[in-house]
Formats: sequence, C-alpha cells, structure tokens
Amino acid sequence: MSTFLGLPGLRRRVDDGAPDPLPEEPFGAVPHPQEPLRWGEAFPAAAKQTLANDQLRRNLGHATQVIRTKRAVVVDEVPDWEALRDAGSAVKQQVMARLPELLTQLEENVVARGGVVHWARDAAEANRIVADIAKAEGADEVVKVKSMATQEIGLNEALAAEGIAAVETDLAELIVQLADDMPSHILVPAIHRNRSEIRDIFLARMGDAPPDLSDVPRELAMAARAHLRRKFLSAKVAVSGANFAVADSGTLAVVESEGNGRMCLTLPSTLVTVMGIEKLVPTFDDLEVFLQLLPRSSTGERMNPYTSLWTGVTPGDGPSSFHLVLLDNGRTDVLADEVGRSALHCIRCSACLNVCPVYERVGGHAYGSVYPGPIGAILTPQLTASSGGVSGHQDPNASLPYASTLCGACYEVCPVKIDIPSILVDLRAREVDADRSRRGVDPWAAAMKAASWVMSDGGRFALAGRAATLASGLGGGDHAVSHAPPPVSAWTRSRDLPVPAGRTFRQWWAGRPPVAPDEPPTGLAEPADVPEAER
Repeated sequence: MSTFLGLPGLRRRVDDGAPDPLPEEPFGAVPHPQEPLRWGEAFPAAAKQTLANDQLRRNLGHATQVIRTKRAVVVDEVPDWEALRDAGSAVKQQVMARLPELLTQLEENVVARGGVVHWARDAAEANRIVADIAKAEGADEVVKVKSMATQEIGLNEALAAEGIAAVETDLAELIVQLADDMPSHILVPAIHRNRSEIRDIFLARMGDAPPDLSDVPRELAMAARAHLRRKFLSAKVAVSGANFAVADSGTLAVVESEGNGRMCLTLPSTLVTVMGIEKLVPTFDDLEVFLQLLPRSSTGERMNPYTSLWTGVTPGDGPSSFHLVLLDNGRTDVLADEVGRSALHCIRCSACLNVCPVYERVGGHAYGSVYPGPIGAILTPQLTASSGGVSGHQDPNASLPYASTLCGACYEVCPVKIDIPSILVDLRAREVDADRSRRGVDPWAAAMKAASWVMSDGGRFALAGRAATLASGLGGGDHAVSHAPPPVSAWTRSRDLPVPAGRTFRQWWAGRPPVAPDEPPTGLAEPADVPEAER
C-alpha cells in the first residue's frame, strides 16, 4: 500500500511491467514484490548497489550507533542481565518443545473469553481470513499496528487488491508507506531515512501536511499525529500483530512507544491479530522476563511506554469482537530442524541488526526480505526453503547465510541467546553439501579439492609453501596486491591481497640458532638475518 495525498492506493509490484505511478525522486521507491520473504537480487549483488549509497551509510551509521549506546547503558544497570537472558532462552526452548500443546491451550482460552481463533497455513490463507473479516464488517479501510507478521504475508497489498485500504499508524511505518518504500529495519523501518527526507515525503505525499513543515522532529511527529487522528476515530477494523501470547490465560500483548497501538487496540469495534505461532509464552509469570529483556534490547529503554494486554472481549470496553489468526507460513518446517529451530526464539528486538557490521554498511534492503540483518540471514532461508533449510542456488535467499563476518556480536547481544553464528555455519554447510550433487565443473569446488590434496600431505604442503614465496616481491612497498587477473580478481575487487612472506615458517625455523640441551628455551626469537619487513 501507498498513500498519495492521503488517498490509499495499490503499490506497484516488481514483476507486472507497469510504470510506477509515483515519482521515484526524491524517495527512491522500492516496489513491493510478490513474495515479501524473497524479493530483489541475491545479497551480493544487492549489497554492492547499496554500498554505493553514501547517504544511506551515514543514516545507518548514526542511527545504529545511537541505539547501541542507549542499549549498553540500560543493560549495564541490570545486575542479573545474564540470568534474565538464560531465563528467556529457557522459556523459548520450553515453548518449542511444547508448541502443539500450548497452541491448543491458547485457542481454548481465547475462545472461552469471547474471541475467535483462525489457523492459517500460509500467507494466502491468512490474507483471505483478514479480508473476509473486514468485508463482513463493511470496512473499506483498516488501521494497523506495526507488525512484522503482516509484512511477512504482504497483507497491505492483499487487502488493497480487495478494495480495502490498510493505513499504517506507526510513525516509521507511515513514512515507509507514504514513500512507497520497503522497511529496512525490524524495529525502525525508516532507519535509512533522515529527517530532511521525511519532511519531503510528508510534503509530497501527505495531503494534509502543513505547507511550512520543517524537518524538526517534533513538527514531523505532530503532522503525522494530526493526519492519523481522523483514521483512528473512523476505523471500524484494526489489525495488529502480537509480541507475546500467554497460553494459560489467552492474553495477547503488544508493546510500543508511540501510543498509536493503544488507539488501534481500543477504538475500533473489531480487532484482528495476526500472530506467528512461535510467539507464545506458557504462563503470565513468563511474560515478566520478556518485558524486561525486550525494551532494553530494542529501544534502549528501561520499559516500553505502552504495554497493551487484552484477553478476549469485554462488554463496554474496547473492541466488541476479536479474531486471532495463528500463522504458520513455514514455521512448522523450521520447528522440525534441531539446529535451526532456535531462530523461532526471536522476540524481534533487532539488537543483532544494530551491532552487525554487515547490516550497518549495506542496510536492510540488500537482504531482500522483511527480515533483514543477522536474524533475517537465518530465519528467511528457513521459512522459504522447501525442506531442511536448503533452498538451492537459484533462490536469492541461498546467499543470506553468507551475509555475515561471523564476528559473534549478534549472539552477545541477543536477549534470548540465539546462537546465530552457529546456525549461519550450519546453513552454509547444508548448501555446500547439497551442491556436491551438481553436474559440471565448479571452479570453487575444484580449488577446494586441490587445496585438500595439498594440505593432506606434509611434503606437498611444504613444497607449496616454498613455491608461494616466489610471489613475495609482487606487492611493492605495501606488500599487498590491489589488482590481479581472474580468478584472483574476485578478491582484489573489494580488498587487497597480502603477498606471501619471503620465507616459509619451516625455513625460518630451520634458520634459528641451535639451542644447547641444558639451555632453557628463550621463545621463538627472530633470527638476526631475517629482514625487518619479514618479521
């Protein structure tokens, strides 16, 4: 969905061949794909394009640095932070082990308290359920709370195809929607925009924006507030996601920072919540753990400003009808994976994005999925793979597990201790193993086989080392090669290639002065005849 001059319209899809009805400048629209979990080019090609955007890198660098700093301060205030992380991880493991039982319990409690539960196997089924509910209520417009689940299924576009406008009420989501853009961050979808760009978007696309609007944050927020107020007051149907669902009471929880969620969850007569089946906690006591972990990890706040809890329907208070859509959309396949299933522990805090050196430089759009960053690199390939987390070379998502330096920073900040680096390595191994059956000659596989042959024999390895020293003079004064012919050019296009040393370790060791039998070792001292540049 996009909103032009306040009038919602259907966003152009990437493959329909139609011209974009909205001007690209100054927004650089990113057309919405048919599959929100698989769009655009593979990561290497997409990242190369975004790396060329200096403004994007400045925006991302500033925003992630601010969030990282805030998070570090509030986490350091909690003496039992590691114990909280352990508790959160344990609860999530329990949920995965008991998921069928807990989902049944949740359904029973929601129904007992006046709600209606729907089960959706995939995106198409979930979108149909929501559209049918809106039509039954006679609604041609719905207001939305920020929701990753509804982005995952492309709900806005599906509703637009049915003549129903979906209005994003979160400020960052509104910016993305007005710009006909795609979100680039789990928590801050418009993190790639600066305030001057946001002002231009509002002036061009928000029909009731003040003509003298400046780029002062307060003025931008007030303009959005005025624009959305009439939507809140007139909407019959609201659509939300859920941060958590408590199985033993049927309670749903949404945490947010702006108050727009509270408006959506209380004013419309009908509320529809689309929730991934992994968002469960067994008991209300378990919720306490995550309400401490989530705000500190996501926004760097001690507690989120708005926590909305509701259980079914209550006459005279809030919506008169409540529908819960339980979304699978590949999650059952992920649950069956003993290694990859911990990706379902994610509470969507986005802490891993804010510390990832890859994400900070290329942004969210390069990942080609509504789930960017480290968590997206392990979750998206599993949700879209046919089985076993292996999607094949033709799938753009197959490259996502390689979008990482494996530095481990994502694991260190994850509030539920998802071992993202280990899952990345496992997914890489699966793709490599699946690739072994490909026909034809693979240059990379041939090179690895040759390296294995050389390294499996001490004599061959020593000979290869001596041969490599012949290239020691290629690098010039800085001892690095910046340009090389193929296939080495694949490396030197983006980084320097250090040249080998003038002698191998074996040669250096053989040149050390002899040590008397009764003389204590003095360490690996450099022989006097080794040039300084080679030490």
